Amino acid sequence: MKAEQDEDLLEGAADCGSCRQLEMKEGNNERSKLKDSPQENGAETNQYSSVSPPSSPVAQDEPFSTYFEDKVAIPDNVSQMFSFRKLWAFTGPGFLMSIAYLDPGNIESDLQSGAKAGYKLLWILLGATIIGLLLQRLAARLGVVTGMHLAEVCNRQYSTVPRVMLWVMVELAIIGSDMQEVIGCAIALNLLSVGRIPLWAGVLITITDTFVFLFLDKYGLRKLEAFFGFLITVMALSFGYEYVVAAPDQTELLKGMFIPYCAGCGSVQLEQAVGIVGAVIMPHNIYLHSALVKSRDIDRKNKNEVKEANKYYFIEATVALFISFLINVFVVAVFAEAFYGKTNNDMNQKCNETGLLPKDLFPRNNETLQVDIYKGGIVLGCIFGPAALYIWAIGILAAGQSSTMTGTYSGQFVMEGFLNLRWSRFARVLLTRSIAITPTLLVAIFQDVKHLTGMNDFLNVLQSMQLPFALIPILTFTSMKSIMNDFANGMVWKISGGVVILVVCAINMYFVVVYVTALHSVLLYVLAALLSLAYLCFVGYLAWHCLVALGVSCLDFGSRMQLSRHTDIYLLTDMDTDTG
Repeated sequence: MKAEQDEDLLEGAADCGSCRQLEMKEGNNERSKLKDSPQENGAETNQYSSVSPPSSPVAQDEPFSTYFEDKVAIPDNVSQMFSFRKLWAFTGPGFLMSIAYLDPGNIESDLQSGAKAGYKLLWILLGATIIGLLLQRLAARLGVVTGMHLAEVCNRQYSTVPRVMLWVMVELAIIGSDMQEVIGCAIALNLLSVGRIPLWAGVLITITDTFVFLFLDKYGLRKLEAFFGFLITVMALSFGYEYVVAAPDQTELLKGMFIPYCAGCGSVQLEQAVGIVGAVIMPHNIYLHSALVKSRDIDRKNKNEVKEANKYYFIEATVALFISFLINVFVVAVFAEAFYGKTNNDMNQKCNETGLLPKDLFPRNNETLQVDIYKGGIVLGCIFGPAALYIWAIGILAAGQSSTMTGTYSGQFVMEGFLNLRWSRFARVLLTRSIAITPTLLVAIFQDVKHLTGMNDFLNVLQSMQLPFALIPILTFTSMKSIMNDFANGMVWKISGGVVILVVCAINMYFVVVYVTALHSVLLYVLAALLSLAYLCFVGYLAWHCLVALGVSCLDFGSRMQLSRHTDIYLLTDMDTDTG
């Protein structure tokens, strides 16, 4: 009896062992299939990145992302170290990204810089553009190597509460930028119509145009990129015309660009310098660029192709930002030559001779002239003739319209990535535009076109506060070998990137403090203190994750960290189970 029981137990154990072997064999077969398969859920996976794009549980009849319905093929029969054919194939995402450096908020920062400091702050503009290029390089590399944009990576790496908070912060930055862009378009329409189109009507027209232009991608990705290229050309010709007419002093311009010094500058110029950095480096643009680079047909399983894509994207971004820098220099130089050192009485006298000056646009005193996009256009018409006014308005309209459309793309990518939305194209566009346009329309209805400078300062502060929520994540993820593998940041990039981000965030925090202290309200001070405490706690949380990813092992004290001794994978909660 006992022998029979022992025999049954042995047979059962053998059966269980064979079952386990069969299950293990099936599991290995499944894993080998997955490893051999170049695609999973419509997104490529590869040996160079352990991150795979999140899959949708529900199949969609319509492609998920508006911008990537077709991918641009890259020539593969070119053997040279550098090929203009390949550069042309990669050209597009960098120029769309560079539009954020030419939005109406940047144009207003440029004209105020020229009017308040002459050519003395051009070196700040140059430095901010170079820093922006280095940050855009990180964004492009993340998109190329992982096949996901920054919002999608954040969705997989952060837990629910930080992820939602991060989305809210980035969405606020997009809303602030969009308000500047849409109102810039409305001001341009007001100038072109000689005041016949009010601000609120201009906002409605801009909204309609944006919806129409956004569906240009139905006719092909390259046609859409060509349209944006046309708008950049319009801006270059418009502001270039103003530059030629103003005929600025070239010697002073070059001195201001390459000599890092500001003789005779005070607090006004210092605040303007900080404002330049805040206007140039925009948080949502990091998310946008990491998404746009997915539009090229790159085999991410091939390390050489990934390396080549990174090279050409960096060259394209350099060319695009160089062009945007020249356009910004045109604006600074025009207003430095025409308005620096001028008073309100000077402008009143000059504009009264032409009859272009609206009533009470400038007060009758000898205080330094304060200009914005609207006042700047009027004064250009007074000094250089009506043609200068209309050409200025055309340039502003092109800047506002192009940046509004790219802002809409940013909103879609951010919302889709953070919230993992799988909606139809029209629903996504409608939601993202509604979130950004509603406050803009309210401002346009209740605010006068002649008094928008204060609102622009507030929006610049709002965007400055959101910078850490793009810069810290991009440095964190591009420094993690488990995400970037061979393309992870080296020690030089980790240190320099950390220093740059620290400096940029410190500069922008100074800008915020200066703005808040100028409010002269105890209630606002208390409210600002409470919000600042919560804000700094969240920034500290992101910074802690970033420092651990950079290799600061002494901060690796979380319980999740103890599961692995590799500090660069403790965030990777959704990685392949084999790796775990």
